[in-house]
Amino acid sequence: MKNKPNIIVFFTDQQRWDTSGLHGNPLSLMENFDHYAQEGTHLFNSFTCQPVCGPARASFQTGKYATKTGVYRNHITLKKNQKTIAQYLNKHGYETAYIGKWHLGSSEPVKKNERGGYKYWLASNLLEFTSDSYDTIIYNNDNNKVKLPGYRIDAIVDAAIRYINQKRNKPFFLFISLIEPHHQNHTDDYPPPVGYREKYAGRWTPPDLQTLKGTAYQHLAGYFGMTKRIDESYGRLIDSLISLKMMDDTTLFFTSDHGNNFKTRNDEYKRSCHESSIRVPSSIVGNIFNQGGRIKNLISILDLHATILDVAGVKNYKSDGNSIIPLTMKKNSKWLDEIFIQISESQLARSLRTKKWKYCINSPSSDPWNDSKSDRYVEQFLYNLESDPYELNNLIGIREFDTITKKLREKISKFIIKHEEIMPNIKKAKVVENPGQLGLDPGSFMEGY
Repeated sequence: MKNKPNIIVFFTDQQRWDTSGLHGNPLSLMENFDHYAQEGTHLFNSFTCQPVCGPARASFQTGKYATKTGVYRNHITLKKNQKTIAQYLNKHGYETAYIGKWHLGSSEPVKKNERGGYKYWLASNLLEFTSDSYDTIIYNNDNNKVKLPGYRIDAIVDAAIRYINQKRNKPFFLFISLIEPHHQNHTDDYPPPVGYREKYAGRWTPPDLQTLKGTAYQHLAGYFGMTKRIDESYGRLIDSLISLKMMDDTTLFFTSDHGNNFKTRNDEYKRSCHESSIRVPSSIVGNIFNQGGRIKNLISILDLHATILDVAGVKNYKSDGNSIIPLTMKKNSKWLDEIFIQISESQLARSLRTKKWKYCINSPSSDPWNDSKSDRYVEQFLYNLESDPYELNNLIGIREFDTITKKLREKISKFIIKHEEIMPNIKKAKVVENPGQLGLDPGSFMEGY
């Protein structure tokens, strides 16, 4: 292993955590991910901090919550004073490269001073608008249009492999940003490679989509087909590293910006506090992460930002996340197993995810497009994730849960004060009369909190 290993981020878009066999998917969609996650470190409980494309990407690049970056919704340019991973690593002896979807610029193509400091550039701001599944158009360093051959996932990963194969005297940091398995906006479709939709039509459907319906009946086969090709390309990337004898000198991160609820929780595909929107598949492979096992602590993409800088040997960085290296080395017993989530655009909302509970509040009086934060909220959801992992029973307002709701209300208030510098007023949910027989033991509600 080099003192400074190569670092690659393999970043997908809108990928649910349960596309992985390690999370119960029976269709073998992610055989490469599953295999290498078990050889490396599998982040079993991995979450976005903002289930919207642009804000999540800004948070990953900077290690800051959306209210701090200023990118609290899509179509906001990442400000030049927000220091990115690339800017840290440029000064730490790395070549930095970005290939794929950016979504943090003000225009298409992306201006050089809006590229977050990445030196090698082969990307589009909005890849879903400049390209289609078999028509990949992106821009190079000089903002000249480049057409890449093949299915879009293959085209982007092939370009990444060509970059990796270049001779260099420095370690590199490469960010590969796919658009898949995000829908193609202008058709509202999930276009997989030819023949892949048929492979998964009428097969397995996750329990939340079975119950709540949404658009899964229409889109799930295509979505699964896209996911399969993601995994195949991920395998090809690793094969390339093995062939070039670079695996021992490379750390590879796999994650996504957010999940997909298939219009079951609102009138679009994300932007809700539910697992389907916020939980993503994540792993780290290579070097100290090999044989790291399954980490069940709650991990945010903010923590991945800190971990990348830690892997690179950067000492003085600012991040709202924490490096997971101590967890991997079994040296951190004080990890805070709580994920704070900010939600925008469809609603201005906040959520707290603990190991056992999901608590959500929203601000109905706010404008979720123009307001980045609020001081007034109303309780919206409470789920017991141990008994209800797909969040089908909303417990908010049920008197038996007053104690846990109060604790969660206090905790989320502390997060809002810390990261948004505002004192929230959270209105209690209206009491639910006669909720029926839930089959729950009130005495166990606090257990495992």
